[in-house]
Amino acid sequence: MGKLWTTLSHLYSLAGPTVTLLYPLHASVQAMESSSKLDDEQWLAYWILYSFITLMEMVLHSLIRWIPIWYELKLLFTAWLVLPNFRGAVFIYNKFVREHVKKHNVIRAASDPGNVSNNARPDEDRIISTSPKGKKTKRRLLSMVIPKKLRPCRDHVRH
Repeated sequence: MGKLWTTLSHLYSLAGPTVTLLYPLHASVQAMESSSKLDDEQWLAYWILYSFITLMEMVLHSLIRWIPIWYELKLLFTAWLVLPNFRGAVFIYNKFVREHVKKHNVIRAASDPGNVSNNARPDEDRIISTSPKGKKTKRRLLSMVIPKKLRPCRDHVRH
């Protein structure tokens, strides 16, 4: 009975990393190599949610340690997110994350021919701000990130 218990506890300790990291890593690599967009969406959504869960665990560590079945709950939830039969990661992303992105007026959209700037490729995705301050905020962000020498000049006038 002692050897069986030891073996089960080792399998139990390997279940977390296998479900949360090894299988998603393998499936993400396969998704990158496939032509399907569905698996790309699944694994991008999973890694977004996994990152959020990990950050919340770090922040709420002192509270989580008082929940005796936290590891089991996280393992079950992560299995639901990971398993392709459920597509839980896409479901959670579409129901909750996408709503917050829309609420804050930033959406991710594929460039369409009528909405392409002179220096953007038509096949690229880009962030579109629907707020009136969008252009001003974008310019301010770009001015912090891009050195002055490399900034594009509109109508040969520097801003």
